[in-house]
Amino acid sequence: MLSNKKVFHACYTKVNPSVEVENPQLVAWSESVAELLDLDPKEFERPDFPLIFSSSFPLVGAVPYAQCYGGHQFGTWAGQLGDGRAITLGEVLNAKSERWELQLKGAGKTPYSRFADGLAVLRSSIREFLCSEAMHSLGIPTTRALCLVTTGKYVTRDMFYDGNPKDEPGAIVCRVARSFLRFGSYQIHASRGKEDLDIVRTLADYTIRHHFPHVENMSKSESLSFSTGEEDNSFVDLTSNKYAAWAVEVAERTASLVARWQGVGFTHGVLNTDNMSVLGLSIDYGPFGFLDAFDPSYTPNTTDLPGRRYCFANQPDIGLWNVAQFASTLSSAELINDKEANYAMERYGTRFMDEYQAIITRKLGLPKYNKQLISKLLNNMSVDKVDYTNFFRLLSNIKANTSIPEQELLVPLKSVLLDMGKERKEAWTNWVQTYTQELSASGISDEERKASMDSMNPKYILRNYLCQSAIDAAEQGDFGEVRKLLKVMERPYDEQPGMEKYARLPPAWAYRPGVRMLSCSS
Repeated sequence: MLSNKKVFHACYTKVNPSVEVENPQLVAWSESVAELLDLDPKEFERPDFPLIFSSSFPLVGAVPYAQCYGGHQFGTWAGQLGDGRAITLGEVLNAKSERWELQLKGAGKTPYSRFADGLAVLRSSIREFLCSEAMHSLGIPTTRALCLVTTGKYVTRDMFYDGNPKDEPGAIVCRVARSFLRFGSYQIHASRGKEDLDIVRTLADYTIRHHFPHVENMSKSESLSFSTGEEDNSFVDLTSNKYAAWAVEVAERTASLVARWQGVGFTHGVLNTDNMSVLGLSIDYGPFGFLDAFDPSYTPNTTDLPGRRYCFANQPDIGLWNVAQFASTLSSAELINDKEANYAMERYGTRFMDEYQAIITRKLGLPKYNKQLISKLLNNMSVDKVDYTNFFRLLSNIKANTSIPEQELLVPLKSVLLDMGKERKEAWTNWVQTYTQELSASGISDEERKASMDSMNPKYILRNYLCQSAIDAAEQGDFGEVRKLLKVMERPYDEQPGMEKYARLPPAWAYRPGVRMLSCSS
């Protein structure tokens, strides 16, 4: 009755979770998220904890709702979308007066479910839970995950989209964020013409007041006035229009986020505007993937394979395209003018380049950005399909010693430079020689540089095959591997003796056709 309903003149719909539950079990939990919420770790031991976070027992004071939003999907306006299987329970105000929203994903139908059942399976829920926490530990802004519970019921899914559906264990993730507002939260109202344009302003005011208060409190003395670079010498003054200042900050946060994704080799997979957070958070972990073999055209999303719109190399441009849609929304609601919209996009480009160049320079332990050296490196990595994470981690073992014999230069990298002929070995040897000269000229000690590089280059990332191994065990009722993987991913930059197997290259089975389809959202 609730599904596929058009909702007008409103940002959300009150709705209670409707998921069926039978003897729910706690699969995993995040102690650091509990800390954000001032939640005693002993709470996880309560027998009724899985009942509360599977929605069997209502949370006291909760007023559940599902959010209304629209979005561009694969570049085409899709109209109303909304929370089809996510129900927000409400906000928690912690001891630091920080607002945190709690949201159950997989809690049943909402008015935005369209023809779906509003449920989630254990497979995709484990992936979302682990990646939310892994990304946070990598230092990347993200929504978080408090806990993951099974529902005790089965959900039917066609995992490979091949007409062979099967029953899978159902599950619910409790997601946590300051806000789940997306670009699409504003777009849907702007798309509906004059009568809903006021909602864009109201929602923008709410967002600025609660999440960007510094924007509202800017004074003229800050002199945030910038040349637009146009022939008429016009300026954009961000202190005279809070919406313009806000648009610029959203653009810059988005640029910074994408730069950090590129730094660790993360590919989101579905960068539709409804999956873009106005707070600059990684949000909605469906078909995501970290690069194994370096391939700029890599996409973890099987739906995206023909055009690869959302492949790794395209993420920076897609981020800008999405910011342009957001700016257009604010323009149509007459909150910003064209010059302010253009300035926001310009700031996106500047912030992305500044941050990406700084990240890649620090990953290489260089004193300053060297475009030619970096371009040559990325080309070499692409030609030889070098493992992105392990290569950068091993690079810190190279010494700034220009007198090392040529035949020994590649020894520190031998475990990632595999099966190479004479020509490719020469290409890598030449690159390492140039790189060593740069390091030598910097005057930084090998020890100091290694410590700095290791703090930028993770040893452990959430590879798809690691997720799949944890999923396989969990589907048999063994949650130990999920919990162990969470602990390893909480310290991605540390050596962690005894955990080296979690840093290995994917095994042969992980390359079989169809394995990437396991990352599809369900």
